[in-house]
Amino acid sequence: MHSEKIHWFKLVFRLRGSVIPAIFHRVLICGLFGFFISLLYHLKFPVSQPVFGNLVPSVVIGLLLVFRTNTAYERFWEGRKAWGTLVNNVRNLARQIWVAVIEVNPEDRESKIMTLRLLVAFAIATKLHLRAKPINQELANLISPAQFHKLKTMNNPPLEIAFWIGDYLQSQYTHGCIDAYQLVALQNLLNSMVDVLGACERILKTPIPLAYAIHLKQLLLIYCSLLPFNLVGNLGWWTGAFVALVSFIVFGVEEIGIEIENPFGYDRNDLPLNTICDTMLRNIEDLISLSPSVHAHAGNAKFTQSSN
Repeated sequence: MHSEKIHWFKLVFRLRGSVIPAIFHRVLICGLFGFFISLLYHLKFPVSQPVFGNLVPSVVIGLLLVFRTNTAYERFWEGRKAWGTLVNNVRNLARQIWVAVIEVNPEDRESKIMTLRLLVAFAIATKLHLRAKPINQELANLISPAQFHKLKTMNNPPLEIAFWIGDYLQSQYTHGCIDAYQLVALQNLLNSMVDVLGACERILKTPIPLAYAIHLKQLLLIYCSLLPFNLVGNLGWWTGAFVALVSFIVFGVEEIGIEIENPFGYDRNDLPLNTICDTMLRNIEDLISLSPSVHAHAGNAKFTQSSN
């Protein structure tokens, strides 16, 4: 917000990230059409018809655009909250696994590290799944080669990774490295991660109804087409410029709704999923670089004594 206040004028004239490139041709056509009506009016053709302005009232267009944009932003914000929940769950689950799971053998440390990286792999696989992209090298350094090839054959790779994590937790409980209460707590966090996956799939697979999208576009076209006939009598040669301005506003609002209704894509206005996944990976690597707490070491000693 502070940066936005400082660079206010830079943002006003910024093209990257705006909807101007997407709507430029439509605005230009509307402006040229308004100029054409001005020319006809100048040549004494009876094109000034103020009654046309009442066919599609501005308040109707405004309400439809507000509803369209609010619906799209609600989907965008719900997607952001889902990914925020995923980040928190990954951090909490990684921390609890790193601290709570008792290490009996030297191999247990490697199993922990592999499982912690599986948490990041779940997030990256979710990102690829939502973008309808196949498994790629982003996951190669986080999972074993066998797991990598296995994921390539799966229809829903994140679910398979969640199964591997759940299998690890169950194995640690079976071997006495965590108790039943810890298992339930860890499984609840894992279940919440899967719930996030389902929430994102629901957003992705529930688009704005096609009939509504078509009807709104038809009304916008009718409104912008009839607007010059309503204005030319008062504005004359300025009709084209005013029509272009109005069309820029209404088409721009509609295009914003189109861009943010699927927040998981590659547009500059979509969620920064790559950055979020990179942040999770750095958090996990930072955690791995730390030694488990003294409680884990105490648990190791206690487990060894009870075994003897």
